[in-house]
Amino acid sequence: ILITFLAARQVIEGELTLGMMMAISYILGQLNGPINQLLGFFQSAQDAKLSLDRLSEIHGRQDEEQRDATAVAVPEGHDVRIEDLSFQYPGAIDEHALQDVSLTIPAGKVTAIVGQSGSGKTTLLKLLLRFYDPDQGKVTLDGIPLVDLPRDEFRKHMALVPQDPVIFADTARENIRFGRPDASDAEVEEAAKAAAAHDFLSKLPDGYDSFVGERGVMLSGGQKQRIALARAILRDAPVLLLDEATSALDAESERAVQTAVDALAQDRTTIIVAHRLATVKKADRIVVFDEGRIVAEGTHDSLVAEGGLYARLAKLQFTDGEIAA
Repeated sequence: ILITFLAARQVIEGELTLGMMMAISYILGQLNGPINQLLGFFQSAQDAKLSLDRLSEIHGRQDEEQRDATAVAVPEGHDVRIEDLSFQYPGAIDEHALQDVSLTIPAGKVTAIVGQSGSGKTTLLKLLLRFYDPDQGKVTLDGIPLVDLPRDEFRKHMALVPQDPVIFADTARENIRFGRPDASDAEVEEAAKAAAAHDFLSKLPDGYDSFVGERGVMLSGGQKQRIALARAILRDAPVLLLDEATSALDAESERAVQTAVDALAQDRTTIIVAHRLATVKKADRIVVFDEGRIVAEGTHDSLVAEGGLYARLAKLQFTDGEIAA
């Protein structure tokens, strides 16, 4: 603006011609693009530096934790206990995501966690996987606090099917094999069949060897979830974590996947986070969360009879006949 103003002033005073002023304006326009690119480069460089600093901080912390926990053996019973746990996300200005939560998840049983959006269900899974550590209280595996166990070791005992599955820019086969890298092709395909993924994978241009794109861009949401479930089935871990594992499936696929989940959950410590109560009716125990707290526990029938939040949610999702089924 300043240069344009000075050029216009010189035109008025007769020091420049109008054509020269237009040439100056054209040159300025040509400079805008490179200058914006240069500013964008500096911004990207600054963002990359912050990311590298954060990565170095996390890597250094994990190295320190691994040195401190090398002498602790990972337990085999897989009984999970949560004691007086409270947690608030770093930098959050609202209330705690979890407050004074105490819960026992018996080995070999299916425990379902239900509640409205934002009640803390997924946050609990993040703490179980030690993506975060609690502000107060502790989580133990067979009586040993998770903070005393090497992350890499105890995570080998867990399989996760997240609400938003992570799909890599690779083939469908290798995405499933990520659950157990040494698995054979036959084992990969058996896991896909159990997860109701075999049919759609077989119809892809190159079958299981089809490239699925960055973050699985070539797949639908339901197909991604079935690949994530097949990955968990292939992993065959004793602790199974399911976070809305059937939320993106149609009714027919959900029934097939639910059958696979029921079979997979046998004799495993299984934790199911769900909004759809139909997927947790058969759970050994249902825990109801509301605003970061546990407000009720029991079976489907006992919670419906008790009334309260679970009964209200069931009434919204089921017909009267299905509630008591």
